Amino acid sequence: MLLPWRTVLENVLLPIDVQRQSRDRYVKEASELLSLVGLEGFENRYPWELSGGMQQRVAITRALMHDPAMLLMDEPFGALDAMTREQMNLELQRIWLERKNTVLFITHSIPEAVFLADRVFVMAPRPGRIIDTLEVNLPRPRVLDAMSSPDFWANVDSIRAQFNAKAVVGA
Repeated sequence: MLLPWRTVLENVLLPIDVQRQSRDRYVKEASELLSLVGLEGFENRYPWELSGGMQQRVAITRALMHDPAMLLMDEPFGALDAMTREQMNLELQRIWLERKNTVLFITHSIPEAVFLADRVFVMAPRPGRIIDTLEVNLPRPRVLDAMSSPDFWANVDSIRAQFNAKAVVGA
């Protein structure tokens, strides 16, 4: 969540401020990351002046400020419309291809999981536990047209079958 009273740049620098580090050392890196996510020129805008997708990119940029070994993303695109969500999936893949940070992406969308992942962990409810792991062997970079390929849907069907086979739906 972005702080509405802080500009884009100030939101990205929030981890620096919280850790009481020198902003001057990180402004250049923050600007480079904003450029990486396509937000160059928006540094002085406020969150309410941005689209939902742009706000998500600011949040991703903030998370990348300390070059973490892993990004944990829990349903980050769930509130976006379908078209913006697809664009954010492409954007996240592009950032991942460039930075190579490990991303643990939690989603309820099986097609989204297949599009983004190299490995999908299927979880069961009550108690939450991993019931299967499936490798996604689709070539990268993935384009949206890949979602219409038989290989893509074979992966989706394989994951969906786990829910039926393990009788976890409604368990």
